[in-house]
Amino acid sequence: MNFAVIVFPGSNCDIDCFKAVEDTIGQPVDYVFHTATDLSKYDAILIPGGFSYGDYLRCGAIAQFAPVMAEVRKAAEAGKFVLGICNGFQILTEANLLPGALIRNNSLKFRCHPADLIVENNSTAFTNAYSQGDIIDIPIAHGEGSYFVDDETLASLRANNQIVFRYSVDNPNGSVDNIAGICNEAGNVVGMMPHPERAVAELLGSTDGVRMFTSVLNAWRERNGAASVR
Repeated sequence: MNFAVIVFPGSNCDIDCFKAVEDTIGQPVDYVFHTATDLSKYDAILIPGGFSYGDYLRCGAIAQFAPVMAEVRKAAEAGKFVLGICNGFQILTEANLLPGALIRNNSLKFRCHPADLIVENNSTAFTNAYSQGDIIDIPIAHGEGSYFVDDETLASLRANNQIVFRYSVDNPNGSVDNIAGICNEAGNVVGMMPHPERAVAELLGSTDGVRMFTSVLNAWRERNGAASVR
């Protein structure tokens, strides 16, 4: 299974994502610059956190027009696995690959600390190794992480089981319905503000992010008729 980690000017979690893939599932992984125009060799695409160029206008507003995003759209439509983390989530919403928008935290402060999440949907490509209702410890680090949708879109997300993670107790940014992550209707595209790549070793304070990487490998192996990992 081949992974791409997309690198925008200002990405700062690209190395974290790269190392997380290597350390948790040992699969081939490449850094792919935002100017790339071919992602055909990759089975999973990770859009990491950081500060993409143009964020001073609105997070992800300029990054959505990068050449690589046309390829990300093609990959998503083809059913390949796409995960946007933090700024990556913001980029996916700006690119209309996921609904909604990320706005300033209601505290108007940057929040950086562990957060308890509830797994609401364990049927996506990135959550099949969890059980529904699991509470997992995944850190956050963002200033514009308040997820917003209108009432009609929220009702659609609920009806289609597209809410993947909710904040368990403390809602650190004022997100609608405590939402921490969502997916598209097919479940192959997931966006989330918390950082699973920072929760893959006891040294980091949590290993609860490991199962996001084993999940996507399981999804790929199931699709290709291979044995799952535990």
